[in-house]
Amino acid sequence: MAEMIPVNIVIGDRTYRLKIEPEDEEVLRKTVKIINDKIVEFKNSFAGKDMQDYIAMVLLWYATEQAKKGPGILEQKETSDKILAIQSLIDKALVKNQ
Repeated sequence: MAEMIPVNIVIGDRTYRLKIEPEDEEVLRKTVKIINDKIVEFKNSFAGKDMQDYIAMVLLWYATEQAKKGPGILEQKETSDKILAIQSLIDKALVKNQ
């Protein structure tokens, strides 16, 4: 397992310090860019709201986009976990029978 690395991200004018796996950094940065771009888009479309409102709107938008893709992402992880568990059982059975 790789060592966690610290990263600073800015969402809606606030800075957050996170520790993540190095291989997740690119995806995280792309996601943060999408979120900040959406915040700007909502600011231009809905005048007079505060930053918390814009972040809530983006959160709802992002969750809806993920839901449109279907529960496949979660099911894929569960299926992968089950396959690994079955593979482990098979490996143990093979070792035991040798």
